[in-house]
Amino acid sequence: MTSFTTIKLDIKDSIAVLTLNRPEVLNSINTAMIADIRAAVAEVAADASARVLLITGEGRGFCAGADLAAQGQRTEGMSVGQGVAHGMKIGFNPMMRELYALEKPIISAINGTTAGGGVGLALVADIVIAAKSASFISVFAPKLGLIPDLGVTWHLPRLVGRARAMGMAMTGDKIPAETAADWGLIWKCVDDDALMTEAMAIATKMSNGPANAFTEVRRALDTAPDRTYDAQLEYERLTQGVLGDHPNFAEGVVAFLKKRPANFK
Repeated sequence: MTSFTTIKLDIKDSIAVLTLNRPEVLNSINTAMIADIRAAVAEVAADASARVLLITGEGRGFCAGADLAAQGQRTEGMSVGQGVAHGMKIGFNPMMRELYALEKPIISAINGTTAGGGVGLALVADIVIAAKSASFISVFAPKLGLIPDLGVTWHLPRLVGRARAMGMAMTGDKIPAETAADWGLIWKCVDDDALMTEAMAIATKMSNGPANAFTEVRRALDTAPDRTYDAQLEYERLTQGVLGDHPNFAEGVVAFLKKRPANFK
């Protein structure tokens, strides 16, 4: 297994647990962490024994977003803004694309503060579960004069609607985990001491399921808003044709008829 300096990766019982490990700075993302996360995602993608990825944070927060101390360093020959955009092009955005493209379910277990780009990192997961003490804060515009990034502007309006997305992005107000669950920003809010137990239970359930179908669910739901109803029906038809030829469908049917657990591949 690869050696990491800013994260921890543990693969056991079909579940890969990626823990952001810079607790002294609320797990803020620097270039080293970007490299570590990308390497870990590649390792999970290549490991057939890992059937689900669970992301969480070490210490009292999930992720405070980009490490602003590192962001403040100017790239030779570039303005500050050009340097920020360049960093997104070569680091942050490839990291997020690779996470989203992972053909295995992703769960994020949110402990404590989640701010800025950390919100995008949390929401890239298929299922987000948060401790009651957790909160979500979009500080880009009110605190930094920037727009939300790491996919936040894509996720927010889809999950909570334009009005709440605008409110979060423009005020920077702290959204408690219970409110986030009520809004539909996340899947579930649980007691702090139950966070990892609940997250691991979901991960175990996902690890026993058909990963190929879970990946297609992600694609179908995320691309649906760009299609008409008729086009979505056709998309569903074509996707069912592909999935129907996979051994997992045959196994699922047999298991259902025989009233036994399915043994998905």
